[in-house]
Amino acid sequence: MSTDTDRIRMLNDQLRQQLTGGRAVMTPGIAALGSEAVQRLLQTIAIFDDFCIANDPHGEHDFGAFNYEGVEVFFKIDYFDKDLTFHSPDPADPAVTERVITLMLAEEY
Repeated sequence: MSTDTDRIRMLNDQLRQQLTGGRAVMTPGIAALGSEAVQRLLQTIAIFDDFCIANDPHGEHDFGAFNYEGVEVFFKIDYFDKDLTFHSPDPADPAVTERVITLMLAEEY
């Protein structure tokens, strides 16, 4: 794996585990589960380690799927420029990248 991939993975893990280094958003379906469920989901995402070729083909830890009380849940990290207008020119560089992790029901994808 490249140094850039290692750096991207580290930055993604930081956002996923600590909710620092970017922004976090949730879909209406997740919000409708209630604040206690959202807190449990955030804890699940923080310890998520089921990354494999099928869900992480680039080794960036930018996507995950899991079951929460019978409901399929996804998280996805996207890389934007600092104005949140376009894709980041360099996802390995936090100076030019705004990471956004989205928590969603699979049916909302």
